[in-house]
Amino acid sequence: MKEAMLYQKENGKSVRCIACEHRCLIADGQTGICRVRENENGALFSLVYGKLIAEHIDPIEKKPLFHFLPETQTYSIATIGCNFSCVHCQNADISQFARDERGGNRSIPGKDVKPAEVVSAAIKNNCPSISYTYTEPTIFVEFAFDTMKLARQKGLKNVWVSNGYFSKETFDIIEPYLDAINVDLKFFRDETYVKICGAHLNPVIENIKKLADSGIHQEITTLVIPGLNDSAEELTDIAQFLVRIDKKIPWHVSAFHPSYKLTRPSPTPRSTLDKARSIGKSAGLVYVY
Repeated sequence: MKEAMLYQKENGKSVRCIACEHRCLIADGQTGICRVRENENGALFSLVYGKLIAEHIDPIEKKPLFHFLPETQTYSIATIGCNFSCVHCQNADISQFARDERGGNRSIPGKDVKPAEVVSAAIKNNCPSISYTYTEPTIFVEFAFDTMKLARQKGLKNVWVSNGYFSKETFDIIEPYLDAINVDLKFFRDETYVKICGAHLNPVIENIKKLADSGIHQEITTLVIPGLNDSAEELTDIAQFLVRIDKKIPWHVSAFHPSYKLTRPSPTPRSTLDKARSIGKSAGLVYVY
């Protein structure tokens, strides 16, 4: 365990985690929504520091990033845990592990790795970037931050693949070291965010705006799910929102396939993705994939 960077002491032994926009108030002996940040005797600890559940070499396009270091490989890492509880998560075996399996057991799966070892592995494998991905990097921000600083010193780029729910405090510490990000803009209706992800829309919108103002390279992904966000109205709202920010923000529209707890909708038909692309282009977006 490592003491968390971002929390505030509250009354008694309670603490408030300020890593993401849930801003969980956590009693002694309890964890936040992500289940991997725990209050121990009035101090907040990361249970996943250096406990990597995944290390892979991926094409940068898989993140997906099509306009950042194209045709290069990126060294991808993750721990277990997530601050969302998406019922359709395609990485639920690791993102939801702490929620589904851990219970009161403090055993955290993963390989013990130091930040310097991640950076060395990226260099050894000729990866010009490190991606913090597969699960939400905000929940392992302490390990990500330490790795990002070393990566910058060695001339590597840092990439986040995020649900966009990080707090202002998290953004302030990672901004100097973050080179690119792909944000999942999952829906454009708050009620759907609450129902499907256990979160809210507005923090994601505000962080997309903040990223645009920062100059950090940003691309957006929307998983198009039949019956949930595939209406022409909602897709138009997303496209128009992005155009208002920057018409050159790349928008990736992806096909859903049944997974985890969301098994009823059929896979997204190609015609729906074509419709989404047409809507994006008609709205004025330059890049729709």
